[in-house]
Amino acid sequence: MRVSLNVVRVQVLRHPELLRKWRTRSSRQLGHPGSPLTFEKLHREHYSLGGLVFSGYRLATVFHCVTVPPSFPVANNEFNKFPLKSPLQNPLTLETVKQLIAEGNKEELQKCFGARMEFGTAGLRAPMGAGISCMNDLTIIQTTQGFCRYLEKQFGDLKQRGVVISFDARAHPASGGSSKRFARLAATTFISQGIPVHLFSDITPTPFVPYTVSHLKLCAGIMITASHNPKEDNGYKVYWDNGAQIISPHDKGISQAIEENLEPWPQAWDDSVLDGSPLLHNPSTSINNDYFEDLKKYCFHRKVNKEAKVKFVHTSVHGVGHDFVQSAFKAFDLAPPEAVPQQRKPDPQFPTVKYPNPEEGKGVLTLSFALADKIKANIVLANDPDADRLAVAEKQDSGEWRVFSGNELGALLGWWLFTCWKEKNPDRSALKDTYMLSSTVSSKILRAIALKEGFHFEETLTGFKWMGNRAKQLIDQGKTVLFAFEEAIGYMCCPFVLDKDGVSAAVISAELASFLATKNLSLSQQLKAIYVEYGYHITKASYFICHDQGTIQKLFGNLRNYDGKNNYPKTCGKFEISAIRDLTTGYDDSQSDKKAVLPTSKSSQMITFTFVNGCVATMRTSGTEPKIKYYAELCAPPGNSDPEQLKKELNDLVDAIEENFFQPQKYHLQPKAE
Repeated sequence: MRVSLNVVRVQVLRHPELLRKWRTRSSRQLGHPGSPLTFEKLHREHYSLGGLVFSGYRLATVFHCVTVPPSFPVANNEFNKFPLKSPLQNPLTLETVKQLIAEGNKEELQKCFGARMEFGTAGLRAPMGAGISCMNDLTIIQTTQGFCRYLEKQFGDLKQRGVVISFDARAHPASGGSSKRFARLAATTFISQGIPVHLFSDITPTPFVPYTVSHLKLCAGIMITASHNPKEDNGYKVYWDNGAQIISPHDKGISQAIEENLEPWPQAWDDSVLDGSPLLHNPSTSINNDYFEDLKKYCFHRKVNKEAKVKFVHTSVHGVGHDFVQSAFKAFDLAPPEAVPQQRKPDPQFPTVKYPNPEEGKGVLTLSFALADKIKANIVLANDPDADRLAVAEKQDSGEWRVFSGNELGALLGWWLFTCWKEKNPDRSALKDTYMLSSTVSSKILRAIALKEGFHFEETLTGFKWMGNRAKQLIDQGKTVLFAFEEAIGYMCCPFVLDKDGVSAAVISAELASFLATKNLSLSQQLKAIYVEYGYHITKASYFICHDQGTIQKLFGNLRNYDGKNNYPKTCGKFEISAIRDLTTGYDDSQSDKKAVLPTSKSSQMITFTFVNGCVATMRTSGTEPKIKYYAELCAPPGNSDPEQLKKELNDLVDAIEENFFQPQKYHLQPKAE
């Protein structure tokens, strides 16, 4: 049977005759609209389609866009003439694609096959499902093949050192995808090439992967997780041999290697090769023991902990954190926190929350507050599903619950870790080699503490990939890195993990609260004391949702041409702007040469405005979510500043930024849900 297909774009990777024909067509089409292309011919070739790989000629063809006439006869068992290359391949993604073609659903086919997921410094993050735009068996295999080839070029001893792979509890029954399956497929890829793999046998927090890389001196690590993203999503996070997330140029090198290794290798789907392989190691027990032994070194008040009366509630928000936080409390000799029973066990459906992200605030913590009120606990600790972030809430005298922002908890933990370090290191000469770090969109409270106390503070670009790599550089130079944080509730309290770690942050926060209780102080009271001593740092952060890249380009383009071409705004409402830094273009008018000091990236949008009143506000796009975020901070010098007046001024300025710079009505932006 002959079928008319309009193949708008076909990428031919290997097949001399078809490649020659493809190159001679100026339109880069194999079939013009209405031109005949036999169904049988397509399937004699070898191509990939949503997890389906056909045998035959060594041709890999990826459909970027297929328009299907209503008469398309796939429903008449045409597909069944060409069985799966192996029964181990995923029949669910195949069935999805067959159904879309049978329905002539061009829009969904375009979403699935319109563009391949882009591998960046954050790795991959996308919905699970069929097609090259989604996380599925095929795209995991292709990604790992590229990563494997890239590592082979970078490390001559890769086959001696190996890699570590772990996973969270995410699963997507409709497509057959799950974090555990993806982890096993990734391990299969490496072992098929003779490379040792340390594959955790069960779910772990994300920070256990960078810890294992450093602890076992491995070449790389992979964590299969989408952190706090919606339940449909999954991700592929990569760590380098220094124990930190990858930064450029590794992302570009890996991306290129993926494109060069799209055809699945023999046995790619056959994860049974793992069973009994001498190259497969399970680090679960040893790493668990070693991590908590290392964590004990950051317990500074064990006697206080043993006698503590403070009660804690903990939620893992249907993620992986429960057992690990329980073990952390045990390591610190603290009574175990009471777990929220409805959220204690991993559940990829996240049934009790709209968003599995404690950064969203009180809406995620409703069950935690109810349990805390019931058992008369004053502190709630909440991890996100992969346990690399932490939110903390405290019951106030009024009976209300206060959820600390990432910046507020960063101030508390920074002060606490410096205070404990100073008690053990009274010699002030040690301060010259002592550092704290935070991202450029986070509060500058650590800078204020550093200026008064004498240690060093550095800011980096947004994300722990930058702080982790910078911390490693400093440690290698013999420096001490006490703490790093980002406002998105991420904290590196123990530098044996060069990434944010919600497990260590949870137990260190608990020790801090227990110690303060012996002084009849709450976390809120201590935070106020920090601001009185080092200056109030009032912050406000939020976001708008925008799924359209074109709209985002227009919004930021408007800011760069606000008062005519290449002229940034001079005011925002009634607030006068004194300086502008654009880390997308590399412009910074506070520098004599007008060039930004921090690294720039054209692939993301980020503009910072400094106002005459001392406020600093940044607008940026998220690397993992369809959000345009903003962060604003108003800093006051130590003294008798009026925090309520500062809050009012900051709120007025944020309102002006939303109205004049975001223009949500003009750009059809969706505000953060309350």
